[in-house]
Amino acid sequence: MLQKADKQLVCVAQFIAKAGSEDELLQELHSLISPTTKEKGCIRYELNQGTDNPRQIAFVEKFASREAFDSHCGMPYIKKFFADVAPRLVESQVVTLYKQVLP
Repeated sequence: MLQKADKQLVCVAQFIAKAGSEDELLQELHSLISPTTKEKGCIRYELNQGTDNPRQIAFVEKFASREAFDSHCGMPYIKKFFADVAPRLVESQVVTLYKQVLP
């Protein structure tokens, strides 16, 4: 039987930027990297942009536990992004949580 990471949590946060807003959205998301990588329990926080569609932008994130991820979601800069920035720059978003399947 395949083993899965018990405590670690992987998050893929996918965004579609509003037309013409991809550069501004990238800048806003990029500003979240430094404070997030300093959070206790943050293992990976990687920002990516689609090669075929630059409006597709995604974070691939890994946290040590669900508690660390929940703490991240409660940070003022994350709350501000979803309350103030996303409505202005994001056409749609999907946030999906995963457990890593181990080698």
